[in-house]
Amino acid sequence: MRTRAFPGIGFRGEDAARRPWVLGSGLDVWEICQMADDLASVEDLVADTHLSERQVRLALAYRERYPDEIEQAIEENSRPVEEWRELFPFVRAPAS
Repeated sequence: MRTRAFPGIGFRGEDAARRPWVLGSGLDVWEICQMADDLASVEDLVADTHLSERQVRLALAYRERYPDEIEQAIEENSRPVEEWRELFPFVRAPAS
């Protein structure tokens, strides 16, 4: 139903953990929304990435309709490094 309401949005992952992504971009909707928030301008995001204005606006429209889903994904990605280390102690970051 959501793919009909938002042509250009697909879903990937297992049923319980499906996440929306913008077709042709390789990016999840939350990733585009986070970049848009960081840059504060659709035009800047389009200029600085391979994304089209349509793709960015589609991701933002999806977030407007499902804000809790997208904000939860952004928050999860924004966890402090210490929390990630606790969750995944077997993953090591490369030395700088």
